[in-house]
Amino acid sequence: MARKRLEEVRKVIEIPENVEVRVEEDNKVYVKGEKGELFRQLTHHKVEIRKVDNKVEIYCKKPRRKDLAMVGTCYAHIKNMIKGVTEGFEYTMKVVYSHFPIKTSVSGNQFMIHNFLGERKPRVAKILDGVSVEIKGDLIFVRGIDKEKVGQTVANIELATRVKNRDVRVFQDGIYRISRGD
Repeated sequence: MARKRLEEVRKVIEIPENVEVRVEEDNKVYVKGEKGELFRQLTHHKVEIRKVDNKVEIYCKKPRRKDLAMVGTCYAHIKNMIKGVTEGFEYTMKVVYSHFPIKTSVSGNQFMIHNFLGERKPRVAKILDGVSVEIKGDLIFVRGIDKEKVGQTVANIELATRVKNRDVRVFQDGIYRISRGD
């Protein structure tokens, strides 16, 4: 039994009053708000992104399954960009230890983890551009306007405290994400 193909797919995003969106050729999208400005090039050969009045329209003619998925992906990226420049993103992490007290600090664009499992040399995680890290006791707050950069910084911190060559059931020390703040 053959599936019936759609003629076209169109998703529309309303632009809030305090946000400015600019769409240029080759699907280059610029979003500017009170917290900053983001840029992204969303390329796909069948997907078109247009600004019509106070709306952003993502359009695809005669989409296949992958084209439909790309329309949804572009829609989600632009929604995240708008949310980022208006509200921003915040992830909360918690320092957990049972054997050796972990001390954390921020040095430029590096997150330093001292005394992890009693190691003498500090472990280092990279903080990406446009992301701020705030330490309050055993809680760490990672904030920024670009969702991907904030999430990658959180992943860098978690990966830096990964336990190797020990039983992870016993050594559960580390820094873990406890909330995403969506």
